Amino acid sequence: MTVVARERVPLLTALLSIISLALVFGAAGGVIPQSAVPNVPAWLLEAIPTINVLISITAIGTILTGVRAIRRGAVDRHRVLMITSFLLFAAFLVLYLYRLIALGGSQPFPGPETIERFVYLPVLAIHILLAVVCIPLLYYVLLLAMSHSVGELYKTRHAQIGRIAATLWLISFSLGIVVYVLLHIVY
Repeated sequence: MTVVARERVPLLTALLSIISLALVFGAAGGVIPQSAVPNVPAWLLEAIPTINVLISITAIGTILTGVRAIRRGAVDRHRVLMITSFLLFAAFLVLYLYRLIALGGSQPFPGPETIERFVYLPVLAIHILLAVVCIPLLYYVLLLAMSHSVGELYKTRHAQIGRIAATLWLISFSLGIVVYVLLHIVY
C-alpha cells in the first residue's frame, strides 16, 4: 500500500464498511433485485446455509489458531491465519448475500412464535449487531496490517483493535451457527 493509503486507513475503513453494510442491508431488505444475480439450481441455493456453517466452523478454527500464533510470537503464521479468516468471512458474505438476493430477502422463521420471539430473534439480533460492529474493525486491522511493517504495527492500535475484533468475530460466527441450527435443523 502506498503512503497515501497508510495515512487514510480510517477513511478507507469507513468507505469499505459503508459499502459492505449497504450491500448486506440492501440484500436483507430485498432492495437489490433478484435479477442482479444469476440463477442457480435450487439444490445449490438450499446448500448455501450448510456451506456457510462449514465456513463459519472453519473460520472459528483459523481465528483461534491465529490468536494462539500471535501469542506465541509466530507473526507470519498469525498473518496467514488471519488473512485466511478474512477470506473465509468474505466467502461467507458473498454466499449469504447471493442467497438473500436470490430469495428476495430474509425468509420467515419456520418454528413456533414463542421460540422465535424469545430465542431466535434475540440470538439473531446479537449475531447481526456483532457482525455489523466487526466489519469496520476487521477492515481497520486488515488495512493497518497491509500498510505497515510488522515493526510499525506495534506502534498502531492493530493489536488492541484486533483482540476486540477477534472476540466479537468468534461470538458472531458462533451465534450464526446457532441461527443455522434453529432455522435448518431444529425447525
